[in-house]
Amino acid sequence: MCIRDRVSTQSTGTIRKATMVSAKKSKKGAESINSRLQLVIKSGKYSLGYKSTLKCLRAGKAKLVLISANCPPLRKSELEYYSMLSKASVHHYNGANNDLGTACGRYFGVSCLAIIEAGDSDILNAKGN
Repeated sequence: MCIRDRVSTQSTGTIRKATMVSAKKSKKGAESINSRLQLVIKSGKYSLGYKSTLKCLRAGKAKLVLISANCPPLRKSELEYYSMLSKASVHHYNGANNDLGTACGRYFGVSCLAIIEAGDSDILNAKGN
C-alpha cells in the first residue's frame, strides 16, 4: 500500500491530506468474500460438494452457489443451468478448489458449495457477487 504524505505547495497554498491507496482491488475483493464466507460457515447453513449442491438446487433450497476456478467446464455449466432454473445466483470464486476449501475452514478441496441460509453474513446481497 502506498501512503501519500502531506505536501504543501507554496505557489497555490493548498494542502493534500494523507490518503491510503490500495495496490490490488482484486485481493481486497477476495478477502471480502472470504470473510463473508467464514461468517456463513459459522452462523448459516451451507452444503459442500458437487452432489449435495445439485440436490439443494433441485430442491430449490440454494440461494447462492460458489464455484471454484478449476471446476471442470461440464460441471460448471451444469451448476449454472440448475442455478438458473432454481433462480439462485452464481459466484465464480477466483481461487482453486483448495483455496475455496481453505476459505471454508476445511483441509480438503471444495469445487462448489451452495449457501442455503446466510446467517449473519451479507454475502447474498453483496455487490461483488
